[in-house]
Amino acid sequence: MASKFVRRVGAIVLALTLAVEGSISSAGETVVVNGISYFADPNSVSIIAATPEMLRSASPKDGDLIPLTVIDDSSNSFTTSVFRSIVANYSAADDVFNPGFLQAIYLKHVGSGPATVKYPLGAALTEYGTKLFMPSRDYTKSVQSQGQSITGWRTEIPAGPYFLSVTTGEVFKAYRLYSDVQGAFTEGLRANPNGTYSVLSAAVPGAQSPTIGVPSRLYYTKTDSQPLAGVRVGVKDIFDIAGVKSSLGNRAYYDFYPPRNSTATAVQRLIDAGAVIVGKMKTSQFANGETATGDWVDYHSPFNARGDGYQDPSSSSAGPGAGIGSYDWLDLGLGSDTGGSIRNPSQVNGCFGNRPSHGLVPLDGVMPLSPALDTAGFLTRDPVLWHTAAKVLYETNITSNFTGFPKKIITSGFPTTATTEAETILLGFLSKLESFLNATTTALDYNTLWANTTPVAAGGASINEYLNIVYPVLISQQQYNLFTLPFYADYAAANQGRRPFIDPSPLIRWTWGQVNVSSDATEQAIASKNVFMDWWAEQVVRPDAESCSESLMLYPGTLATPTYRNVYRSAPGIPSGFGISRVANFAEVPDMVFPIGQAAYNSTITLKEEYLPVAVDIVAAKGCDGMVFALAEQLLSAGIIAIPKTGSTLY
Repeated sequence: MASKFVRRVGAIVLALTLAVEGSISSAGETVVVNGISYFADPNSVSIIAATPEMLRSASPKDGDLIPLTVIDDSSNSFTTSVFRSIVANYSAADDVFNPGFLQAIYLKHVGSGPATVKYPLGAALTEYGTKLFMPSRDYTKSVQSQGQSITGWRTEIPAGPYFLSVTTGEVFKAYRLYSDVQGAFTEGLRANPNGTYSVLSAAVPGAQSPTIGVPSRLYYTKTDSQPLAGVRVGVKDIFDIAGVKSSLGNRAYYDFYPPRNSTATAVQRLIDAGAVIVGKMKTSQFANGETATGDWVDYHSPFNARGDGYQDPSSSSAGPGAGIGSYDWLDLGLGSDTGGSIRNPSQVNGCFGNRPSHGLVPLDGVMPLSPALDTAGFLTRDPVLWHTAAKVLYETNITSNFTGFPKKIITSGFPTTATTEAETILLGFLSKLESFLNATTTALDYNTLWANTTPVAAGGASINEYLNIVYPVLISQQQYNLFTLPFYADYAAANQGRRPFIDPSPLIRWTWGQVNVSSDATEQAIASKNVFMDWWAEQVVRPDAESCSESLMLYPGTLATPTYRNVYRSAPGIPSGFGISRVANFAEVPDMVFPIGQAAYNSTITLKEEYLPVAVDIVAAKGCDGMVFALAEQLLSAGIIAIPKTGSTLY
């Protein structure tokens, strides 16, 4: 295949550096290779010690950069068939590489013993339009008519696609550019050599949406110290990243505050483990619950790719949920869960997601909603990656101290017999789980159990009466005191006493928390939460020495129920009351979403039959997160659950 490398008109992007002398520096360059848009990173990773004549022989007439592929060859004899096999492997393993990068090749020998280049290679090189072929001096023969053997790099770099300057010999990383057509991101990011991040200065023509750049997967090799090497991560826009502004879903906040000076611990742990941060992702404003489209005023809610494409993506980790459900080039979303903000988007966007046991990772550099309830977790399609990432994020706080899985299952909200396709899938999963665990199942009636074992501190109140306003009190008062008041004060001081615009949902909650409850309501709510936490651990899901958790509690996450985003709804209110999804919030236990299937519905948008996810939530005893992650991996191996696809259908 001949290379069709072209440079886009006006592709060079320059950034003005405000210095005393006034200078400009390159912020990277956008180019096209075989019809695919790429970003050439402005920071070179190496220099090829080739002669100027060699480089100019492959130079395009319209610019300085040419595509380059670094090839790692472990064979003792590099032949045409080896070459074609490597190219096929690169194409299959990496969405960034395409044969247009074979315009120039640098061949490295990474095997043991002597290596030779077998000729003729001319037919294969011509097939790919290769203009420059440079084997390192590890090979015993030069390239005869194709070029000459040269000294390699100033700095050794991994295999993969790059851009090579024919003027300087500098080598630059290649980022493939994707359009965020689902509106899941706020900004694309790229890493700087000093550990900070910059907004990606590139755009896909005609996309009308943010552009995200992803580096080649071939650059990275997973190791024990870097188990997430090359894993592409989108970060909910309430986590600090050094060099980058945060919006928290509010335009005034984004405009007012400068870029962050440091990176949140939760994000830095992923980076240290080799993860590639590709962008910040949308959150509903200040991580409060909002419904598409009416509640989202400052920013538009992301689009849920499932079904007809016009279903609510839920919130507040709406961006990570929509992105994981939509983009196969995105591996992992880092989100937060206070009252369901990871679980709900995971359910309706068809991905795995976890609210962890409370307190597993420090939340410095993360906007608070309620420190008594806030947690950080993941959304992903791959349960194996899910577990690996959890070990990185939670470190020694995630336990593997169990010798078997629980033999008891408790269900809440399950039908006794199936009357819909979704219920059939739900009960089918339960039956398979029972067989897999050799477990027995009982239904939980938490109202009756509470009535029969009411804690003394509850004073005889029903569970709903006792916990009715615990959640709204904590999120309204704690966020208002810790976050809102300083924001209001900073903004007013700089804007002649003005207040910034706030979306209806957080504003209603903050106002309620200041007007309708007492000043000591937070302390009372925390005390009630702790009473419930102790009751739950004693009466319902108890710790266990062998299986960590004596039982698993299951409840339906979503049963393929449409929630259209083009429907007028009533104004947002106060999230009071108690339900089974509040258990993890108050009991500080893990609650993990497993997508288990898809069921049909008749769309009022397409007027056709479409499919939406079916998901189940699994709850265990506090600190037993590792056991549930391990269960997910084993259920995948057993074929009881599967990795969902991206797009309108999961499977």
